[in-house]
Amino acid sequence: MNNKTLVGSTIGTTLDRFINKKQSEFPFATGELSQLLRDIALAGKIINVEINKSGLLDIAGAYGTTNVQGEEQQKLDVIANIRFIRALKNGGQVCAIVSEEDDEIVEINQDSNYVVAMDPLDGSSNIDVNVSIGTIFSIYRRVSPNGSPVSREDVLQKGQKQVAAGYILYGSSTMMVYTTGHGVNGFTYEQSLGEFVLSHPDITCPNDGSIYSVNEGSYFSFEKGVQQYIEYCKEQRYSARYIGSLVSDFHRNMFKGGIYIYPRTDKALNGKLRLVYECNALAFIAEQAGGVATDGEQRIMDLDPLELHQRTQLFIGSKKMVEKAESFL
Repeated sequence: MNNKTLVGSTIGTTLDRFINKKQSEFPFATGELSQLLRDIALAGKIINVEINKSGLLDIAGAYGTTNVQGEEQQKLDVIANIRFIRALKNGGQVCAIVSEEDDEIVEINQDSNYVVAMDPLDGSSNIDVNVSIGTIFSIYRRVSPNGSPVSREDVLQKGQKQVAAGYILYGSSTMMVYTTGHGVNGFTYEQSLGEFVLSHPDITCPNDGSIYSVNEGSYFSFEKGVQQYIEYCKEQRYSARYIGSLVSDFHRNMFKGGIYIYPRTDKALNGKLRLVYECNALAFIAEQAGGVATDGEQRIMDLDPLELHQRTQLFIGSKKMVEKAESFL
């Protein structure tokens, strides 16, 4: 490529233009889902700014309260939750939100058609040490009549009912990765333009890999089958990679080929990760990229959610690696 070509080269397709182009994939859509994705992207931009300021302002560290799971809330957990709820409320496309940071359903607008389930800031305790963190979201169409009060059936749908899901990764660069059931695409935030730009089209997860991600500090509280699979990984000379930030670990393995495991333990008999707003979203993305997500026995997106903050085991990543792990269980 000569210098003149370089000077005139395009930076790429913006998220807004990409969404408009893909809107025809939804025969029932009237632009509402497209606007909702834009609202989520806008909130992600705002949180990106907050995170980048966290070392300069007093917005890192613990907030002093716990959420419904009994976990200590970080200041940025609270800030991110407020920013997302405000953006979705102002956008007008959402009837209800399920958030990790709220005990109950957050009702927004009875006349809207979509439900958003989200973890506003996963891995936020890593902010103090400048480790990558992320936002996870999934989108459903409500099942109750438009204009009626939001029901639990609207927010407790199986993962297979998702119309879109994604995550925003705040790392060395900020990326938004999402699917609407037609493949997975990644967009990198270009700060000088203030736009997400298509940087990773048609993302595919390798069918096999050599990375395993699990908190081995809890090894002796894992079930025997999980312990045996970890020993198998070591025998195969696989690389152990564990950041402790779900979005970051999943993102790496989806690109490089690997498996992420968060099994049940003596202290968390049902597992620790949340089905409705963490596992379902990542399972949808994994499957659309060619990967697999299970609870060790059953496909994640086939599980029946019975509670807003229901927990589950998670085995997710490259197809062959997940299948091999299941064979030990």
